[in-house]
Amino acid sequence: MTTDRTLDTPDENPRERQRGPVTLRRERSDETSTTDQRLLDSRGPSDWVHTDPWRVLRIQAEFVEGFGALAEVPRAVTVFGSARTKREDAEYQLGRDIGAALANAGFATITGGGPGAMEAVNRGASEAGGLSIGLGIELPFEQGLNPWVDLGVNFRYFFARKTMFIKYSQAFICLPGGFGTLDELFEALTLVQTKKVTKFPVVLFGTSYWGGLYDWLRSSVLAGGKIGEKDMSLLHLTDDVDEAVSVVENAYQAWSDAH
Repeated sequence: MTTDRTLDTPDENPRERQRGPVTLRRERSDETSTTDQRLLDSRGPSDWVHTDPWRVLRIQAEFVEGFGALAEVPRAVTVFGSARTKREDAEYQLGRDIGAALANAGFATITGGGPGAMEAVNRGASEAGGLSIGLGIELPFEQGLNPWVDLGVNFRYFFARKTMFIKYSQAFICLPGGFGTLDELFEALTLVQTKKVTKFPVVLFGTSYWGGLYDWLRSSVLAGGKIGEKDMSLLHLTDDVDEAVSVVENAYQAWSDAH
């Protein structure tokens, strides 16, 4: 309902108009149409679909769709890795092996749903009879979900997608990757460090790739007092598929026993 009132003292009590929960004052209160009127009037420009209030509804819809699609997913592990990994690369076969091993251990596998290492992990999980999940993102240079995704959800917004990765995973495994993988890696570490999520192991798979980063964290960040020894223990560096899955299983068992 829209009300309009003019009060006596312009400086302290400016002209005011209510637009739902929003208060418009001074010149902004001169709007003549109502929200209902604008909704029902099909004429005029369509710029409104690009406004921030409309984006809020899109964001809300992404969370609703994501929660609805993933609510009944069993225990799961998210595996990150580069979209640029080629099928003939050794890392691609490692991705398939990890996806299969997680499936055989009873974990659903979640990836970003794209090509490269993500495709490899989804493929390995699907071929082993596990649940293969892909959470895609709208990008100008990717071609949609890879063909080995059994359950897929596409997102417009990175932050909505990130929430799904964290909420529905018991662990992260990071294959060699670029900025996106690094972004997810450090966000997960920050959330565990600040206890926003509990007992969430992060496995860095590939010592030759991740070893330099791990050594820098220890020799510079830890040595400089910016993190503690306990924070370093959140990271597990390995080249062994069975060891990676064992880290995930042990962490999940500890979490399950505590709950």
